[in-house]
Amino acid sequence: MIREVWGLFFSPCGNVEKLIRAMAGAAGETLGVPVRFGDMTLPTGRTDRALGPEALAFVGTPVYAGRVPNKLAPYIAAHIRGTGPAVPVVCFGNRSFDNALAELADILGKNGFTVTAAAAAVGEHAFTRALAADRPTAADLAQAADFARAAAERLREGEIPALAPGAIPGDPAAPYYTPLGRDGRPAAFLRAVPVLDEKECIRCGVCASVCPMGSVDRLDPGRMNGICIKCHACVRKCPMQARSFDDPAFLSHRAMLEENYARPAEPLYIL
Repeated sequence: MIREVWGLFFSPCGNVEKLIRAMAGAAGETLGVPVRFGDMTLPTGRTDRALGPEALAFVGTPVYAGRVPNKLAPYIAAHIRGTGPAVPVVCFGNRSFDNALAELADILGKNGFTVTAAAAAVGEHAFTRALAADRPTAADLAQAADFARAAAERLREGEIPALAPGAIPGDPAAPYYTPLGRDGRPAAFLRAVPVLDEKECIRCGVCASVCPMGSVDRLDPGRMNGICIKCHACVRKCPMQARSFDDPAFLSHRAMLEENYARPAEPLYIL
């Protein structure tokens, strides 16, 4: 019997959090049990978590280059464990979720969970508001909640139905998607970092506080002390819009996405 629902999420720009809160909340309401959340976005939130057989876990991440973010996957593999049912959830920015959902499901399965359902939802792309603008919308969240209710309903009898092998598309061991530029060639912007408009910056500290890698220098926000995963949290959440990317390869890739993936993508819900 399920006695609690957990929603765990890595959500630099907030879309994954919205989806997980909608799903976990709906599941908890359906089962009449408490709902708890764990925010894995910042380094301080990435702690050890071990869930028992009576906990239903919704675990969500964004899709980066067609997979689970490569700085997050090792943390989940090493620190998120359970013996009950889990629902892997990935959020992609209108292009494709590629192999991310299969990878997240594989990690959770190896960590003791029974993967009982899975979802690939659509959210506004971190790189550009031109792709999946304002998604997940209220309708998207309602659809996600309906899916979660259905997943929870299947657990009422105490049995934990596992998804059949092959139910989740993709290959968990597949290589990352190679970003392309407008010319169709690989766009190399691994070392690109956001630039700071010193005239607009008010030294409020927001960018440093939201960086999931803890890389933005708190005293000198124009300086990066660690890796940048291009999540755009500091860009999106700067109150003065003082941060942006100007790397030519990055801008070419962004333009390619805008030109080729403007059509509304559809989510995938698997029960």
